[in-house]
Amino acid sequence: MASIKMIEHDGTEHEVAIEDGKSLMELATDNAVPGIDADCGGDCACGTCHVIVGDKWFPNTGVANNDEQQMLDMTPERASTSRLACQIKITEAMDGMVVRLPEFQM
Repeated sequence: MASIKMIEHDGTEHEVAIEDGKSLMELATDNAVPGIDADCGGDCACGTCHVIVGDKWFPNTGVANNDEQQMLDMTPERASTSRLACQIKITEAMDGMVVRLPEFQM
């Protein structure tokens, strides 16, 4: 089974099955992964689904648009591989991807 590993700030790991075509945020909320608030429901309007993608996997996540960049600019825990999970569309090629969840969402 293809999966993605989400690691909470305290090290707790959650392995979620890939569902092609969904967003990473949808996978997290569908699987009750703590730390992804998704207050705006995936509209790229709140920044509460911030994730830090593993370096190896970052190129697979696509390019952040202006709206996403503006949301990420307000995130105190932003890293060079930060993305909003609502903007990452899942594909089978992401099997094994690792993302870390910051301690706080906006």
